[in-house]
Amino acid sequence: MDDTTPEPVGPLAGARGGRLRYGRGAPGIERLAVSFSSGGFAPHRHDVYAVGVTLAGVQGFGYRGGRHHCLPGQAHVLHPDEEHDGAAGTEEGFGYRIVHIDPALVQRALGGVPLPFVADPVVPAERVPRALLRWLGTMDDPLDGLAGAELAASLADLLLAWSGRSAQARPRGGPLPLAALERARGLIADDPAAAHSAEELERACGLDRWTVARRFREAFGTSPTRFRAMRRLDRARRLIASGVPLSAAAVEAGFADQSHLTRVFKGAYGLTPGRWAAALERAPAPERGRGRPPAAPR
Repeated sequence: MDDTTPEPVGPLAGARGGRLRYGRGAPGIERLAVSFSSGGFAPHRHDVYAVGVTLAGVQGFGYRGGRHHCLPGQAHVLHPDEEHDGAAGTEEGFGYRIVHIDPALVQRALGGVPLPFVADPVVPAERVPRALLRWLGTMDDPLDGLAGAELAASLADLLLAWSGRSAQARPRGGPLPLAALERARGLIADDPAAAHSAEELERACGLDRWTVARRFREAFGTSPTRFRAMRRLDRARRLIASGVPLSAAAVEAGFADQSHLTRVFKGAYGLTPGRWAAALERAPAPERGRGRPPAAPR
């Protein structure tokens, strides 16, 4: 379990009723943590996809004429406008994290093919990718337009895979538009603290946000938001090493606050910023050239 894997939410026992905690969302995207020690949701339906992962206990729910149970580590998928309920499958209660996404975003991410349908609403743990756990585990981190596009594209691809449809059902991208992706990368690297919108990246590179979200990783081995986070961490390390207080370094590097910096820093380096600073020798942190590849040694 890494630092971005969701922890069980509570309380799961010792109290009646449930608890909902909403994370940071974006237009058409909602993330939340849910726990019940008793009781649950009455039958209802909503017009979004719901993709969640059970973290503790057994989640029982009625859906499409059947009764299903989702165990810790397993995912569940509910389709728009399908009635369902939810309750603890045992006396211990249950907890999960979930993302709700507008099917219009899924449609745009898939490029116009029919919406995927996942016949079995419970997905085995071995088919739950770590990327989904990261999106749910970091639900308190800001989710801007670019990150929202990445999450939508990731969920669209996941729904397609879980539905059993071939990835070729999505329009193929053809050769990498490397020059355009380099422009997007350069815009982020030159000012990682800026909250570049998806629209800015689209204008800079001439690609739509869905293409950027998918093909950036093919070109550079990581996602645009992860690349931006690492460049922000480069800046934060330089500031911390020069004696800037953690709270000020967080804001100047582009993080929402010190706790946001701490979560991302520990996920990248395995130490909190404070422990990293305490372990530093007096030499400053290395300059990384704003995210561009370092020069080859002579």
